[in-house]
Amino acid sequence: MLRFPGHGRPHADDIVIGPLDLTAHVDAALAVQAMAFGLGPDEVAVRRQIVLRHMTLPGARAFGATTASGRLVGFVYGMPNDRGHWWSTVVEPYLRSLGHADWLDDSFVITELHVHPRHQQHGIGRALITTITDGADEPRSILSAIDVESPARRLYRSLGYRDLARQVHFPSATKPYAVMGAPLPLLRTPRPGS
Repeated sequence: MLRFPGHGRPHADDIVIGPLDLTAHVDAALAVQAMAFGLGPDEVAVRRQIVLRHMTLPGARAFGATTASGRLVGFVYGMPNDRGHWWSTVVEPYLRSLGHADWLDDSFVITELHVHPRHQQHGIGRALITTITDGADEPRSILSAIDVESPARRLYRSLGYRDLARQVHFPSATKPYAVMGAPLPLLRTPRPGS
């Protein structure tokens, strides 16, 4: 388990990164995702069923960022990629057209990574993604992120992820995504002051 001090704020909770039973904590996790990603109740309901189904797949695992009082403020989950999964079938033509379809094989996919907005920019997202990928048997990791310059994309680049395809359109999404990949283990960058 990793511990984060209260970010220098008075009375701030310490954050602990550790394994998460995502099935048991799906509602708390989706509340974090709704805040971080701006989801409405209908979107949360759909994602709830997706998360519960994903957690039954071989190799699926999750980690959470929890306050000392037990409140979930961030989570990540993923699994070994399978070309038969919906996500892979959507991104495969984009990757194939750019000569990157092999990234769908022998990769650990980061399905979701979210940190509550009040706890962002303190290294929690970095700790979550490096913790989950450090336990992967696969030699590389892939993920998708909204295709705009954002703190999330900067984080992924700092960890060694690079763009494999851009302007990827998912049927239910209004914005295009980028598919990114990185060799494992992910790069480590020193935190300020360390």
